[in-house]
Amino acid sequence: MKKNVLLVVNPISGDLDKTEIVAAVALYAAKEDLNFVLYTTLGQNDISKIRSLYKHFRPERVLVAGGDGTIKMVAESLENCEVILGIVPAGSSNGLATDLNLPDDLLANLEIAFESEGVAIDILSINGIWSMHLSDIGLNALLVKNYEAGELRGKWGYALQVFPTLLETEAPFTARITANNRTFECESRMIVIANSRRYGTGVLINPNGAMNDGLFELIILKNLDLVLFGKIISGNMPSDSEEVEILSTREALIQTMSPVPFQIDGEYCGEVQELNIRMLRHPLKIAVPLVAAIL
Repeated sequence: MKKNVLLVVNPISGDLDKTEIVAAVALYAAKEDLNFVLYTTLGQNDISKIRSLYKHFRPERVLVAGGDGTIKMVAESLENCEVILGIVPAGSSNGLATDLNLPDDLLANLEIAFESEGVAIDILSINGIWSMHLSDIGLNALLVKNYEAGELRGKWGYALQVFPTLLETEAPFTARITANNRTFECESRMIVIANSRRYGTGVLINPNGAMNDGLFELIILKNLDLVLFGKIISGNMPSDSEEVEILSTREALIQTMSPVPFQIDGEYCGEVQELNIRMLRHPLKIAVPLVAAIL
């Protein structure tokens, strides 16, 4: 009996036509003598439908064509399943793919997705919601909100919203952080909850992060003026600056004195005043290149 491979496609991610991707995956599956199963997301009940497909077909490998939000949704669908996840980047920003050093070439990507051994990566729970990549409160979350409201997608869409967001942002917010058996207060423009190193735009925010070390980082940006913001987006993250503090931990509680914009893995989630963050116990396996940034 043939083994199965499931491809989950988000048809609207990145405003990209996925026809070529679907055809290429079907062709590769035929070459490997695998039965090809396609699921196109609908935006409703996708998690339960993907779980049903997994139970019926029991694929050893599930491929995802979409952005970080789609990948996270599929990963959550496959919680506790013995399966390797293959990523085919096809979103507005592909931060997870960037951190995993996945190539831009489709065929090279499919070779990794179909053939590479899976590497277990950490997954966070933030207020009960999964996070695989980078989440934050403050300035960047406001940028994500403005990006989602804009019309232009991709890196240029983000770039277009940077200056208006800096003008719109209010005074630093006060946060009380509990981590590593200590509690302290700080004034901040932005706090990043980092399971990886780079945003989808390529911006390095967590220089020493690793996605398989059982820890995540809190990056506290106390002052985010144009000078510091320019250093960050140019790839010169000042980790030794007095304006930046980085903590590694397994769990944390962040409380703010007033509501603050919040985003998870590139999706705006409204304003919050409390975040409970912890590392989940069941790591996911993702197909990666032989030499990946997380190793």
